[in-house]
Amino acid sequence: MTPRRYFSVAVQLLLVLTVVTLLAGHALGQPVLLSFVETGSMEPTLDPGDGFVAIPAELTGGPERNDVVVFTAKKIEGGGLTTHRIVGETDRGYITQGDANPATDQAGSEPPVQEAQIIATVWQVHGNVVVIPHLGTAAMGIQAGIEAVQYRLAALLGVDLLQGTQGLAYLLAILSILGYVVDIRLSSGPKREYEFSRSRDTGMSMRLVVFALTALVVFSATMAMVGPAGATEFGIVSASFESERPTVIPSGETKSFDYTVPNGGLVPTYIYLDGATKGVDVEPGSMLVTGRSQANATINLTAPMETGYHPMYIQEHRYLAVLPSSVIASLHEFHPWAPIITIDLLLGGIIYVLGTALLGDGSIRSRRWKRTGGGWSNSP
Repeated sequence: MTPRRYFSVAVQLLLVLTVVTLLAGHALGQPVLLSFVETGSMEPTLDPGDGFVAIPAELTGGPERNDVVVFTAKKIEGGGLTTHRIVGETDRGYITQGDANPATDQAGSEPPVQEAQIIATVWQVHGNVVVIPHLGTAAMGIQAGIEAVQYRLAALLGVDLLQGTQGLAYLLAILSILGYVVDIRLSSGPKREYEFSRSRDTGMSMRLVVFALTALVVFSATMAMVGPAGATEFGIVSASFESERPTVIPSGETKSFDYTVPNGGLVPTYIYLDGATKGVDVEPGSMLVTGRSQANATINLTAPMETGYHPMYIQEHRYLAVLPSSVIASLHEFHPWAPIITIDLLLGGIIYVLGTALLGDGSIRSRRWKRTGGGWSNSP
């Protein structure tokens, strides 16, 4: 391919990855590298529909004052992901506020934000948020169009298979196959006889195909590890009296709770459970859960001496069991994202090497038309 063609393909891939990243984050309920705001609470920093780069909280360390963070709110807009700025910190958690709001979130009904609730930090340069104008508006428009197509196809065929996130994957696979079939059909159409000579190269680079397959495998593996993981809240009440309610614990005392750890995938997965707030202990801290099964852990919660309601969290990390347990443990101890990056590099490298070895690095089809004594003919 020519440099211009390489540039065009790169731009197209970048656009596709951007849209897929946004839609995947929307479907998973957490940002995947890119995200956007839907309301005006962060104006003028972020207008409704503006996008931003969301850096996972585990890669940034502890949040600081003036950081813009994405956190799971309990009360704001009925609960869910919220993007606001940290304006203070107390013993009970962080104080947050939208730039356009006259008061802090905690002045309303939102309790102080715990570090375990913070999913990502918005990328800032010299204290200024890096804004991608109208990125969310475009993504939501594309999503609405895709959902409309899914709905119409589902209604036409009388099945629900093509709806939802899984249906989108089926739809893309079907469109890819149809596009390839149409491309082959067009390339084998009638030969034009009025030209003295004609040459055409309609081949698709095998490297591009292998790269796309590798990216799909890596993306799927990452989602399998990141999607089901995250923080889980256990809300308790520290009390000065005994109670039959399991979530009411006398101050300073400890109660144990059963915690089920499911693995809905087919691949065995190492699952690590860490106490994300003081007073939380998990036994065992790690386990191997085979595909389509579940395991049990015990959560020990110690009530703070201060009476009242206290949200407590455990942090769950998941890693596909494609590396020895000792390697996973060492990488996890170094950083919770280290095993994910290592597994992605391993799987991506294997798929790319095998794909290149099996398919080569030429083109799927490369034909050149030429004039012969009996008419037109083609040759690879």
